[in-house]
Amino acid sequence: MSKRKFLASPYIIWMIGFTILPLIMIIGYGVTDGSGTVTLSNILAIFNPIHRKALLLSLALAACSTGICLAIAFPLALVLRNLNFNKKGFITLIVILPMWMNFMLRVLAWQVILAENGILNMALGWLGIEPLHIMYTPVAVMIGMIYDYLPFMILPIYNAVSNIREDVVEAARDLGADNSVVRRKIIFPLSLPGIISGITMVFVPSLTEFVVPNILGGGKVLLIGNVIEQEFTQSMNWNLGSGLSVALMVFIIISMLFTLKNDSEDGGSLVW
Repeated sequence: MSKRKFLASPYIIWMIGFTILPLIMIIGYGVTDGSGTVTLSNILAIFNPIHRKALLLSLALAACSTGICLAIAFPLALVLRNLNFNKKGFITLIVILPMWMNFMLRVLAWQVILAENGILNMALGWLGIEPLHIMYTPVAVMIGMIYDYLPFMILPIYNAVSNIREDVVEAARDLGADNSVVRRKIIFPLSLPGIISGITMVFVPSLTEFVVPNILGGGKVLLIGNVIEQEFTQSMNWNLGSGLSVALMVFIIISMLFTLKNDSEDGGSLVW
């Protein structure tokens, strides 16, 4: 037992130093003002009209990005499930390949594509189509989010559908179920844990995103992540920034608890 504790000590030290202590500091700053007096005003500032508008826009973009990622990932996972091993490995490699690149470079690449004189509008011009003004809009931010977080939706769903036993599917077919019924009544319920994991892994970082809006939004798309970043780096109001972070953290924790509750309730009766 002592050997196991020794092997786990680097992880424990890392968690304490880089996760628990920073969280304690954020909460400490969030519930105090500049003089150290305990107050909830920093947390309640999330209801300020500007902050509320940024939060609602963040929720909308995160929800849309998550929904589109799910709409792309689930059919792709089904296709991967039915491919042979060589093709499956190749397509999986293509999916995870962008994750090997620097996050900032991937976002900057989309800036080149979506710019007024970028690759997309040049291609549209050759086709005789009017150029699109996507850059520095919520649509550009959403495209960046989808591109960056799509693999985090594909991989857990693919893992879930690949673990579905083929004899369960064949039994449903033998009982007269067609492909649509099999997908709706068998594959979708059994892949629900992977879907919920994917939704969590896409929605949470999308909700707190600030790098993508800074680059593809050009400062014109203000999300709650940008507000928090500005409070820390520009206004130097760490108390307000921490309070908004705590409010956002509470919202995320409630969402995750709701998701985990549904996951555990569905886990034992997915098929029947």
